Amino acid sequence: MDNRAAHAHVTEIEPSRALMSLDLAELWEYRELLFLLAWRDATVRYKQSIVGVGWALIQPVMMMLIFTVVFGRFAKLPSEGVPYTVFTLCALLPWNYFSRSLTDSSNSLVGSSNLITKIYFPRLILPISRIFSGLIDFGITFVLLIGLLVWYRIAPSRAVVALPLFLLLAMLTSLAVGLWLTAMNVKYRDVGFVVPFVIQFWMYASPVAYSSSIIPARLRALYALNPMVSVVDGFRWALLGKNPPNFLSMLASLAIVIVLLVSGVYYFRRMERTFADVI
Repeated sequence: MDNRAAHAHVTEIEPSRALMSLDLAELWEYRELLFLLAWRDATVRYKQSIVGVGWALIQPVMMMLIFTVVFGRFAKLPSEGVPYTVFTLCALLPWNYFSRSLTDSSNSLVGSSNLITKIYFPRLILPISRIFSGLIDFGITFVLLIGLLVWYRIAPSRAVVALPLFLLLAMLTSLAVGLWLTAMNVKYRDVGFVVPFVIQFWMYASPVAYSSSIIPARLRALYALNPMVSVVDGFRWALLGKNPPNFLSMLASLAIVIVLLVSGVYYFRRMERTFADVI
């Protein structure tokens, strides 16, 4: 018995000293856990719900109808020559994904406190899994949009092949901001109350209910710093063949997202060693 104990293999886990180290090999090793958590989040969301996954359709449909009545009928905002319902749903598709992913990722650590305090795994998996779980709702809403395009006999332009790139930009934006928020939320629980207000303000600062063409020329450079402007304009361009997003604005948005992502990883890694104690 003593001999077996003497030769027992002991694995000692220590926090990485390199704050900016991103062990992609380790993340890949835990890829099954990542997709398992993503699938769990997507299924638990509608568990014991009468409507079930139908809520993934009800929310964008209700927002589409409200925007159509308020901004399309009453405010008479331009819709670039297409029915306002299609115009706004093309924007709600990426926006709802972004807002859901950002909300879920910002609460990923606090909502998984039992996992963090009991077992070891790369903590980055938690916010990343929330980004992937939102793709299921995105796919359901995308089917609705395709049906609406068929109903109005609108054929997507050739630019539709660029759609995954704009979706990727939305994913990176939600992850970049989510890394900051979820790390801060562990220590400052006020973040959970602030996030809904940030998302609401961000929506009206993005061309979801209106066209970016109505923004005065003197403000467009500042307006383009919002990465979701390029995402929403990109979706409308890819699906409806309307005005393409400004290339320089897209580069500026991408640069901002990269800065937020790199700094978010830095801050997350810096705070990671204290998560289990503080949470």
